[in-house]
Amino acid sequence: MSDRAKAFQPVLTPRLYLRLSGFYLFYFATLGVLLPYWGLYLRALGFEPARIGELMAIPQATKLVAPSLWGWLADRSGRRMRVVRWACLAAALSFGGVYAAGGSYLRLALVTLLFSFFWNAALPQFEAVTLNHLGEHVHRYSRVRLWGSVGFIGAAVGVGFLVQDWGVGLVPALLWGLFAALWLNSLLVAESPATPTGHATPPLGQVLRQPAVIAFFVACFLHQAAHGPYYGFFSLYLETLNYSREFIGLMWGLGVAAEVGLFLLMPRWLPRFGPHRLLLAALALATLRWLLIGHFARELPILWFAQTLHAFSFGAFHAVSMHLIHQFFPGALQGRGQALYSSLSFGAGNAVGSLAAGYLWAGLGPTAMYDLAAALGALAWLTAWRGLSDAPRSGGGLR
Repeated sequence: MSDRAKAFQPVLTPRLYLRLSGFYLFYFATLGVLLPYWGLYLRALGFEPARIGELMAIPQATKLVAPSLWGWLADRSGRRMRVVRWACLAAALSFGGVYAAGGSYLRLALVTLLFSFFWNAALPQFEAVTLNHLGEHVHRYSRVRLWGSVGFIGAAVGVGFLVQDWGVGLVPALLWGLFAALWLNSLLVAESPATPTGHATPPLGQVLRQPAVIAFFVACFLHQAAHGPYYGFFSLYLETLNYSREFIGLMWGLGVAAEVGLFLLMPRWLPRFGPHRLLLAALALATLRWLLIGHFARELPILWFAQTLHAFSFGAFHAVSMHLIHQFFPGALQGRGQALYSSLSFGAGNAVGSLAAGYLWAGLGPTAMYDLAAALGALAWLTAWRGLSDAPRSGGGLR
């Protein structure tokens, strides 16, 4: 190890930990309102399931473009936090257009396109900032990221009680406030030090041609497409089964609470089991989860168990993915690696999944919708099992 690399051992001070964690707290609190309640708000405006699926797919679709564009800019300028701050401010300002859009499908689609284009730019670059601040201690990422899960729980559960009493018309105001808080928090986070490398950064094309990288991104796409019925229609599905909105919020919170517990374990589990085994476990349990929700949501114990599997279907999968992205895309490629992960999985995957779920809900019903999700999950597992099994396993790699 070079002297420069030895010197690169950033200390995660309490102040820095608080500021990094705060960003995740507000970002995922926004998701804690958007995912469970935006579909309910759109339905209250009179939109049909297919139109709801299309509007819910727009933020995922903008992830196809926004992260890569802003990732290129951040890698080129080296000022990732400047990109994050401007993106958060633009997202907050453009979301205010929701009030002017009213119940117009086209105006709501335009506003959603604008705010999500900027909002989706922020997280991938902030992930790179966090990993650079962690330096050689990347396995501790989950200790910072878990506060995003805490924010999601607080929002999902708390807003469930609010909308039960005050109605879903409150949702846009809550979201606008959270966008503003996210921007204010971004002003407090300092730029991270550049990651030293012992050799030249490889060309992006060379990295993307590696079979393990291709298999990883294909598995990510399939896995996130399988989440489309959950993110877009889980709340609506439970309402059709006569569950209350407080209960629906608690179910979202239960899933993310299990995710928090998983994040606390990941710093020990990653070195012990390795990312390959954990990735396969996450994909297998996600497949089981969709089958249970689709066929047994009326059975409370089974529904509770299915929600605890969110610890693996999202928590373990995402923590391992961060580890692999940091490994696959070294040095100056980190921003674009994070952007590709966001674009191909949360962008393309969720967009396809949300659109398919909207049409399946209207045509075949929720059970068929979740059966398709399970099939996609099984295909993701097979892709990861075959494509990542021969990847390098030394130096903290796969095993």
